[in-house]
Amino acid sequence: MPARGKIPRPTIKRLSLYLRELEGRLTGGEHRINSRQLGKVLDLTDAQVRKDLAYFGQFGHPGIGYDVEELITALRRILGVDHRWRAVIVGAGNIGRALMSYGRLRRRGFDVVAIFDADPTLVGTRIAETTVQPVEQLAAVVRRSDARIGLIAVPAESAQAVADALMDAGVQGILNFAPARLTVAKDVAIVSVDLSVSLEQLAFSISLRDGLPGSTRADAGADTEPDDAR
Repeated sequence: MPARGKIPRPTIKRLSLYLRELEGRLTGGEHRINSRQLGKVLDLTDAQVRKDLAYFGQFGHPGIGYDVEELITALRRILGVDHRWRAVIVGAGNIGRALMSYGRLRRRGFDVVAIFDADPTLVGTRIAETTVQPVEQLAAVVRRSDARIGLIAVPAESAQAVADALMDAGVQGILNFAPARLTVAKDVAIVSVDLSVSLEQLAFSISLRDGLPGSTRADAGADTEPDDAR
């Protein structure tokens, strides 16, 4: 497998889409699929599908296509979701509560083992049968539970301090929901989800249809990235 840094980010994102589509087809009783069929449902070319998969080896056979179950197994291994992950959430506000109650995380292999907050009025309350703990216990719980992923759901001004605390505790990956750009160690992976940015991109796409001055439909690629994006 090539070094992660050499794989375009859009390719990694598409792997998750391939996996979701394949799992749905397997549930529906389909056991074979080709690159054209897989690409069509995701609005991609068959060449793009083959290129994405080629980063990780040889899959399928010309004229036959892919064995759905075998490709699912391979994609789960590539994405690292062929085993369960333990995670913690910092921030018991609206986003943190929603994440804690989101059952799909567990179904996809992510076990949220604890949630923390600095607000004493929230500490001790329960969310989805889990008690909110004080942030002072973060390091001990992370180490004891061997949690490797931290989800940040705190205000922007607190996000960097939380990221630092998670890294000090030994977390290796951070999913950041705070509207802030965070600095992390080179050996710590980070993905940021800014809902307001996504909504702005959506508003822009809608505005194009309303004749936004100075824009054309060709500008509407806000939801796409070139393959060499990093």
